[in-house]
Amino acid sequence: MRKLKKLLYAWISKKYMDGCSNYNGLEVRKNSRSKAQAREHFERFNVPHAKGDLFINPWRAHQFAKQHGFPLCIKPNVSGYSRGSHFPIRNYKELWKAALWVKVWWPVSVVEQYLLGANYRVLATPDEIVSVIRRYPPFVDGDGEHSISELIDIENSIRETMQLAPTIFPIQKSQPVRDYLQKQGLSLDSVPAKDERIYVFNRVALAPGGVVETIDQSTIPEANKALFKRVVKDFDANLFGIDVIFEDGIETDFNQQRCIFLELNSRPYIKMHLKPRYNEADDLQPFFDRMDALHIADSDIF
Repeated sequence: MRKLKKLLYAWISKKYMDGCSNYNGLEVRKNSRSKAQAREHFERFNVPHAKGDLFINPWRAHQFAKQHGFPLCIKPNVSGYSRGSHFPIRNYKELWKAALWVKVWWPVSVVEQYLLGANYRVLATPDEIVSVIRRYPPFVDGDGEHSISELIDIENSIRETMQLAPTIFPIQKSQPVRDYLQKQGLSLDSVPAKDERIYVFNRVALAPGGVVETIDQSTIPEANKALFKRVVKDFDANLFGIDVIFEDGIETDFNQQRCIFLELNSRPYIKMHLKPRYNEADDLQPFFDRMDALHIADSDIF
């Protein structure tokens, strides 16, 4: 059985987890595998987090919305790369659509509060903050001359020159993008004013063209750094990718603003830290060398 599990995990890793680290043992990965587990941990250790609930029947998500209001997030209880996630959800129509589509990825789903703020991925160990990136939905900045369609072409050309693919994908001109623009009273032919930022999709995921920016760690308060490291230490993990939203930004002490921890990634996608669209990538090779020298128990089994 153990040999079969190793073969299965090797196949899963190759097919679905290319570019993800593997620095935590089986017990840590099992204890942080689901969104619900992370939320229970946050509550137990007094970490700011979103109120949420598990559901199989979408009506339960509807009832959660009635009690807690919008905006909300719906996502599979077990997933990665933001697969199947829908946010921000602002009304019941969007809620029901998301509550049904999420079942494509996993039968048990999560509905939780969502904070409209700055979205970050923090790579942290119990002793150090390794790398911090901010994630944006795909956007273009107007120049008063070019249409949104032309600005997308210009942006995609820049990404190609920077050789960001296949980590950072080109921005699409798909029907969902057209629909999202239409909700803003815009189209691909609209010409934004100079310096006007136009978001062409609502998700921070990389697949639809999301943007990654490296954050200078010297701008992050010590209180925030200590909180990230404490979360990793509480789980007895070697490394976590922590997803967190700050209302005013990670540069402000978490005690002085609203913030919510979303989830913990025991095998975080490292590649997006190496291919930012904005600012220089952190030099993570010395860190990888140290981590690769560790003996990780049961790292090859699911």
